Amino acid sequence: MSDKVIELAPTEAFNILKKNPNAVLIDIRSSQEFLFVGHPKGAVSVPWIDEPDWIVDPHFTANVRRVMLGGTNDEGEANPPMCILICRSGRRSHEAGERLLSSGLRNIYHISGGFEGPLNDDHQRSRIAGWRFEGLPWEQC
Repeated sequence: MSDKVIELAPTEAFNILKKNPNAVLIDIRSSQEFLFVGHPKGAVSVPWIDEPDWIVDPHFTANVRRVMLGGTNDEGEANPPMCILICRSGRRSHEAGERLLSSGLRNIYHISGGFEGPLNDDHQRSRIAGWRFEGLPWEQC
């Protein structure tokens, strides 16, 4: 297990999620972003910063711990969960991952480029990088 936040490309994260039942994708964007912009299929929403106050949730780590319940492998041995974080562009997820590490959690990853990726020269997202740009499964309400 690593004591630093490990960066994954969107396709790497998707492949890990398909193969590892103990890997959990946590979308840390606001609840509005999660619902209306869209989110990766199967992602769990645990906002890092959310309305109405738009400050870092003081219960963020506890909320993530609730999602990360652990597990066992096929032989019944303890198998630590993998926490993969995603945000809009990768900045917030790295920041949130650092917070989780400082609270004692390990096996923390974040997705470079996030869900929508960085802005291009025309100030548009999902045109350069990110989960949607890669054509990975996503949905919105």
